[in-house]
Amino acid sequence: MTNDNSENKWIGKRTPRPDGADKVTGRAAYAADATMPGMIWGKVLRSPHPHAKIRGIDTSKAEKLPGVKAIVTSKDIVDFPIEKGAVMLGIQDMRWMCRNVMARERALFHGHPVAAVAADTQAIAAEACKLIKVDYEVLPFVIDVDDARKDGAPTLFDHIKFDGKPSNIAGTLEHKLGDVEAGFREAEVVVERSFKTEAVHQGYIEPHACLVSYADGKATIWSSSQGQFMVRAMCSYLSGIPQSNIRAIPAEIGGGFGGKTIVYLEPVALALARKAGRPVKMVMSREEVMRASGPTSGSSSTVKIGAKKDGTIVAAQGTWYLQAGALPGSPIRGAAGCAFAPYNIPNVHSKGYDVVSNRSKVAAYRAPGAPIGAFSVESVLDELAEKLQMDPLQLRLKNAAKQGTKAAHGPVYPVIGYEETLRQALASEHYKSPLKPNQGRGVASGYWFNAGGESSAQVNITEDGNVTVMTGHPDIGGSRASSANICAELLGIHYNRVNVLIGDTASIGFSNLTGGSRVTFASAIVVTQSAEQVIKQLCSRAAKIWKIDEDAVTWENGHARPAGENAGKFEPLSLAQIAAKASETGGPIGAGMQLNTAGAEGGFSTHVADVEVDPATGKVRVIRMTCFQDVGRAIHPDYVEGQLQGAMSQAIGWALTEEYIYNKRGQVDNPGFLDYRMPVASDLPRLECGIIEIPNPKHPQGVKGVGEVPLVPGMAAIRNAVYQAIGIRFNHLPMSPPKVLDALESVALRKAAD
Repeated sequence: MTNDNSENKWIGKRTPRPDGADKVTGRAAYAADATMPGMIWGKVLRSPHPHAKIRGIDTSKAEKLPGVKAIVTSKDIVDFPIEKGAVMLGIQDMRWMCRNVMARERALFHGHPVAAVAADTQAIAAEACKLIKVDYEVLPFVIDVDDARKDGAPTLFDHIKFDGKPSNIAGTLEHKLGDVEAGFREAEVVVERSFKTEAVHQGYIEPHACLVSYADGKATIWSSSQGQFMVRAMCSYLSGIPQSNIRAIPAEIGGGFGGKTIVYLEPVALALARKAGRPVKMVMSREEVMRASGPTSGSSSTVKIGAKKDGTIVAAQGTWYLQAGALPGSPIRGAAGCAFAPYNIPNVHSKGYDVVSNRSKVAAYRAPGAPIGAFSVESVLDELAEKLQMDPLQLRLKNAAKQGTKAAHGPVYPVIGYEETLRQALASEHYKSPLKPNQGRGVASGYWFNAGGESSAQVNITEDGNVTVMTGHPDIGGSRASSANICAELLGIHYNRVNVLIGDTASIGFSNLTGGSRVTFASAIVVTQSAEQVIKQLCSRAAKIWKIDEDAVTWENGHARPAGENAGKFEPLSLAQIAAKASETGGPIGAGMQLNTAGAEGGFSTHVADVEVDPATGKVRVIRMTCFQDVGRAIHPDYVEGQLQGAMSQAIGWALTEEYIYNKRGQVDNPGFLDYRMPVASDLPRLECGIIEIPNPKHPQGVKGVGEVPLVPGMAAIRNAVYQAIGIRFNHLPMSPPKVLDALESVALRKAAD
């Protein structure tokens, strides 16, 4: 179901991107473009070992090198002792953040920062790093999630215990609904399988970068992040500088996908600038990004699903072990909470385990944890459908969650559009189209929570009758275009009269991170309410001009008009006319709103993927893929399609080619885009979008959130398609050519032996 947007002038229209010209011409200013007089360069010294006790650091030789201005170690970063308990900032524990930006007691992964230098040039800073002597006591290490949870595995922390014993299992999360054991006794067909996925990076093109100045007790930070208020808060915690004395300015961002929701360089650059008395610039190399910033988790999981012979699912159970990296905090909430969420299953038990190991701490990646959960559940459902001799979409439709369904992770669903994604997929030309030899078609579905949260906006009328909108969210998915469309719609003016800016921490009220599929949802609410306040002011100003009661004025199509004949016969006043008389009628016209927005609803997506497998090489090529998604309301359809298409392309990489490869020394062996194989344009097929609009009744424009759930089903859909093409089920991602070729050859050998 797609809403008719014909009554809207701008909402739902494909207006030009506000940032488009700047980006394609190179005018857009990213963090690495920032510069200041007197600026010096920072460089991080990183551990060559995946696990080692730091017995001492000698910086004396480096300090004597001409051009070196400052050196910092963990002593220059505020410590949050582990034994004193959690110190939470949002979802992040500052005990882990202070140890992630700079190693303290131990280096916990290869590439872990142990010191940093600021010098006149990058070359001098790099040379100084070589002169720093670190006394390491090398310790045993563990990389793989399954190895890390074994009895006797090297442990990273003394305080972590599981079942009363030293362990790398740092935490668990569990959801229960009904009686799962009774449900399986009722089941007539049961499928249980185990799965494994490797860690993959978000793959943002722009590396982490920042420029930090410090003077008179105050700091200014320019950086590439998904939240300038997060940068301010974390730098305050880690430096001890009050937040009121830190100004964080968001640069244009060259991709994030969740990977820029925490800090790496900013606190280090701040410590260096504070010590040197000079502005410090730091830019990660691609190798540093791959070795030391957060990918998403690798995982190991087991899923069991039972059904009646008519296809009714009666029980489901899943266990997910997720890599946290070197410090606790893997996205088990997404895996355990979202995996079974698309389905109306009376008996569910899902459990996630947070497992530390000697690799870089994970960061969010687009619906964190949910694609991992969906991969295993949707793969089992595909096999269950085959055993039941049911169409895989029909099996999902028969068990689809709907209004009133109680989800295992807690909520009772309101009006949702999951069934409609399945119906549109079933009815699509794509699903009905023929396939050729060595080709296969797979399907899968997925869910993501979505979110609201704190957001701020300001809408001001300029003296010439145009509009400036300021929000507090870095724009990584089209929020500026959406804000412009919404504001223009409400004010009844052309969208090109609305200029949308992203404010820094000193110019706009607190706004939470850009992430969780929350920004268009949340910013639309505060922009709407700000614009409505501005409309009230415009009507009041018109009333003063006409010398009538303001209740007798209405706003329509960009003009103030008398509400009726009794109000008087006045020519309508345009926005520009009212703005021109602002000084005579009360001064500047503008309004702001700060809210902790509520009313977000989860998102559902269904994918149909076609693949072709080359039996000679084992190469899998996705030849067509469609995402059917309930988006609530597509404020700007181009951006919605971009989100869906981008997610599908990332799913293709995760399913087929992307993985972190570690050598026997515990080091990442493919820390660059040459060997870490992300899909490029020539690898991508026709990516199609089925936008379904079932508005969220709790939102002024019906928005639900778009950006994360389209990644969730992708890997499973591709995996299921590969099975249909060659009859082999792969339970370990990625399905790279060597794995596929080995499987094909093994099948051929077995057939020959028979």
